[in-house]
Amino acid sequence: MSQIKVAIADDHPLFRAALTQAVLKSVNNAQVLEAENFQELIAIVEQHSDIEIIFIDLHMPGNEGFTGLTLLQNHFPDIVVIMVSSDDQPEIIRKAINFGASAFIPKSANLTQISTAIDTVLEGGIWLPEHTNLSADQHTAAEHQRLAKQLAQLTPQQYTVLANIANGRLNKQIAYDLNIKETTVKKHVSAILLKLEINNRTQAGLVFQQLMITSTENQQVDVQT
Repeated sequence: MSQIKVAIADDHPLFRAALTQAVLKSVNNAQVLEAENFQELIAIVEQHSDIEIIFIDLHMPGNEGFTGLTLLQNHFPDIVVIMVSSDDQPEIIRKAINFGASAFIPKSANLTQISTAIDTVLEGGIWLPEHTNLSADQHTAAEHQRLAKQLAQLTPQQYTVLANIANGRLNKQIAYDLNIKETTVKKHVSAILLKLEINNRTQAGLVFQQLMITSTENQQVDVQT
C-alpha cells in the first residue's frame, strides 16, 4: 500500500500512541502527525495539504460535538474523517455517520479493531462498532444528512460566520473578529439563510445547535440497537 499522511487529534497521549500503532500496522511507511487540540489540528492540516485521513476525538479541546467534523468537511472536503470517543452510545455513533464521518471507533476498541476500521475506510467503506444499527431512526438520519449537505455548500468563511451567529455574535462583532466589512458579513448571512433554507438568524443558530451533543445523548444508558 502506498504511503499516506494521517493526522491524529486527541488530548490523551496514550490513545494517540495506540492509534499511531494501528495506523502503522495498516499502512506501511505512513506519516503520522499528532495534535492535542482542535486548533493544533487545523494548523497541521493547513500546513500539510496532502493529509488523507484525520482521527478526531469527539470531546477534545476546541471541538464541540460534531462542529469539528462538519468544519473539516466544509474546509477540507477531500479528507476522510474518523471519529473516536469513549462516548459510544448508538445515538452518537449514528449522528457521527449521518454528519459524514467514515468511521466511529470507541476508545474501548482493541488494536485489531482499530486496524480493521482503518483498512475498511481505506477501501472506501464505512466502519462501525459491531451491532450498531444505522437505520434505527431514519427520519432523524435524513434530517442530519440533509443538514450535512447544506453545510458543505457554505464557503469556509460562511461556515465561520454561521458558527459566530450560533454563539450570539452580532454582525459588527463578527466583522471585527474576521477583519472584514460589516456589509460583507450581511452578504454572508443572506447566503447562509438561502443555502440552509431558513428565514432568520435565530433559525440559523438553532440549525447549528443540531451539531451539539444533547443531554439525552450524553446519558450513559444501555440502548439496544
